[in-house]
Amino acid sequence: MILLIRDCATKEQLDEMLKAWGVFIKLAVDIDREILAGGSQLHYECEEILLKDGSRQKDIWGADWFPYTQEVGFESIINIRPSQNNRTMEIQSAEIRERVALITRRLLGGL
Repeated sequence: MILLIRDCATKEQLDEMLKAWGVFIKLAVDIDREILAGGSQLHYECEEILLKDGSRQKDIWGADWFPYTQEVGFESIINIRPSQNNRTMEIQSAEIRERVALITRRLLGGL
């Protein structure tokens, strides 16, 4: 189940999002609105939820959250966007990586 997270996730929400992969959560993070969607099999499914909620595609980046180690992964096919100088699956901008990490840790970390 894909959940839209605007405030700190509850343990129940994290458990629900973990059902897709068991040890990590696929995410799409809106770095402008500072919200995320997570819990899908594929990053683009989370991206679709954010777009339907009013996010702009240029602000959405794909990531993974590893709750047991509290780490963020920055690889997703939705990150390939030459128009924004990101030519690989990995987020190349240090600034964007930091924003994705901060938002993810604020909304999903600490449980």
